[in-house]
Amino acid sequence: MPTARSWPETSRALADVRHLLWFRRATVRRRRAAAFALAALGLVTVAAAVLPPLLVATDELDRFVRPALVAVVLVAVTGAIAGGGGRELLARDPAAVHPISPVSDHLGALLLAPLSAGWLIQAWGLLGLASAVAGPGGPPVAVAWLVAATALAQAVGWAGDYLRRRGVLAWFAAPLAGLGVLPAPLVAEAIGDGPAAQSLAALALLAATVPLVAAGAVLAVVTARLVPRDEARRETADHAPRSLPRSDLALLRRTDRASVWRSVPLRRGTYLLALAPGAVALAGGLAWSNLVLLPGLVASGCVLLFGVNLWCLDGRGMLWRESLPVAPRTVLLARALVLTEVLAGAGTATLLLGALRAGRPTTAELLAVVLALLVVVAQSLSAALRWSLAHPYAVDLRSARATPAPPLAMVGYSLRLAVTTTLSGLLLAGFAGVGRTDLLALSAVVLLAVAAVRIRRAARRWSDPVRRAAVVAVVAA
Repeated sequence: MPTARSWPETSRALADVRHLLWFRRATVRRRRAAAFALAALGLVTVAAAVLPPLLVATDELDRFVRPALVAVVLVAVTGAIAGGGGRELLARDPAAVHPISPVSDHLGALLLAPLSAGWLIQAWGLLGLASAVAGPGGPPVAVAWLVAATALAQAVGWAGDYLRRRGVLAWFAAPLAGLGVLPAPLVAEAIGDGPAAQSLAALALLAATVPLVAAGAVLAVVTARLVPRDEARRETADHAPRSLPRSDLALLRRTDRASVWRSVPLRRGTYLLALAPGAVALAGGLAWSNLVLLPGLVASGCVLLFGVNLWCLDGRGMLWRESLPVAPRTVLLARALVLTEVLAGAGTATLLLGALRAGRPTTAELLAVVLALLVVVAQSLSAALRWSLAHPYAVDLRSARATPAPPLAMVGYSLRLAVTTTLSGLLLAGFAGVGRTDLLALSAVVLLAVAAVRIRRAARRWSDPVRRAAVVAVVAA
């Protein structure tokens, strides 16, 4: 980017981002719910920065600061590298007819990056930990670290996307390179020192944010000049015809399964969620009592790939799908089975990786892990069916950075799923810890029964032609 044109380009990008935000605001369906959600997120953030010194003992918390700083960077960088640079402020198809520059896209991704459950949970945890360790001087340093880590993650995300588009196979090493940029040990020491060190650390991090944002803008520009290889390869590939299945359900399942695995963001996100938590569990040698919580983490993440808006896989093709001489429940069953395959497959891969170093489990621990996987898959499936019918969205999942719903809606979905699946995992882990296999099985049966009732209710609603027509009208728009 020439120096003489840097400020005019930045000024135009800022103006474009402002207009795009106005456009986003105008398209919000439930403004009161959105305002309430933003207010709730703000209150939780303030509480995380203020309440920990009053509620938590600060002894021996210093040793957790450095891992928390590294975890924030790891989550942000991993999410950006998997999403090709971050979230889209404007989808690819509408942006094709507007002069939206890559710099505007980069700045929009920076603004939308915090609208993620993973980012928010890590941010709240870091704010609370810094507040408990250092008092009022800790949260400003934590905020500066979050800002710098987000800017770094977006730059690394664009770098990874650039390497992918150039055909470099080592693009997956970009997150590891990004971890060494921000000095976590020095910042952890500054948080525990006095106000002078804390102020210096916060100012240094904010100063480092400026070149990181600029680097991300440059990488976004050079990346936009290259053809997205993954998307182009999938859209131009030849697929040999196969013999027709014996039933309508099998044919629909094959079609839906191909829609998932031929979509770049869905395939990439599924692999990441299946392997990353399992790799962390393998590296940390987690015990079986901790593995019980992993299926909920994986399932709640996988269902966010497309499950919260199940019919977005069809897009405009949903009009054709509805014209087929197939019962509505068969269509719903096929889509539900494909989502179950993705959730169960990713959860099983994670558990197999974590089990390599977990040792020999007891009967209660092994039963708890298996039942936890079944329960969270059923809960995620029931939530996906209900939300897909209640709040459909028109989305094009061909873009590697697409999401099945608007960012604020995704935050609500992810937080609700995380709370539900985590509480279920904790309940089962608690019964397994005391060896009560009877209560373990009973609680799993109750949770599965509740999920089954909700799934049955969603299937009955889908059979209503009026409701189905409303979903089709939105998705196929």
